[in-house]
Amino acid sequence: MRKVFASATEALAGQLRDDMVIMSGGFGLCGIPEALIEAVELSGARNLTVISNNAGVDGIGLGRLLETRQISKMISSYVGENKLFAEQYLAGDLELEFNPQGTLAERIRAGGAGIAAFYTKTGVGTVIAEGKEVRSFNGEDYVMETGLVADISLVHAFKGDTEGNLVYRKTARNFNPDMATAARMTFAEVEHLVQPGEIDPDHIHTPGIFVSRIVHVPNPVKHIEKRTTREARREEA
Repeated sequence: MRKVFASATEALAGQLRDDMVIMSGGFGLCGIPEALIEAVELSGARNLTVISNNAGVDGIGLGRLLETRQISKMISSYVGENKLFAEQYLAGDLELEFNPQGTLAERIRAGGAGIAAFYTKTGVGTVIAEGKEVRSFNGEDYVMETGLVADISLVHAFKGDTEGNLVYRKTARNFNPDMATAARMTFAEVEHLVQPGEIDPDHIHTPGIFVSRIVHVPNPVKHIEKRTTREARREEA
């Protein structure tokens, strides 16, 4: 089975349609599958439900799909870094299913593990629990949350081989490994593409069995969300 494709557009060709549920890895701008997101934009697919911690920033990452209004619903934990995200939500143009961040991560992990639902104390007694089942265990209340699955997942990896085995780098790992397991098809963009056997099996984060298609994206732009600097200190003579 050929997994490596020449471009993100080619990898996603024939797999995108309106009304899809898409998971997109990353945290802020760290570890986002930017090339794959651009291919979704170029496809013109609309009315998308996107599961992602947030939506990048204005003009970068998922922010581009908000600009084209291809996203109708976000399942996220954070809104504040993207002005357009907040504007569309407050105007009623974008549906938002808000999750505590840990709950979102566990919902994705559960979906990938075949777990239909789980109970957590997070959100009990708040608007997060409204309309959800609440049960008592050992005298403590827990709210039921359902696992999340998607039609496709888009992930970014530091290294991958042609069989689809993936390695993520440091904090760019974030939501990517869990999302890679929780979709019908997973598409991975990798910075370094190697041959089978070149990755130590003990270093693999996502086994190739979860990955359907791969695109090699060398030297991607590493955006900095908030650049913080200080004035250079003048050394005393």
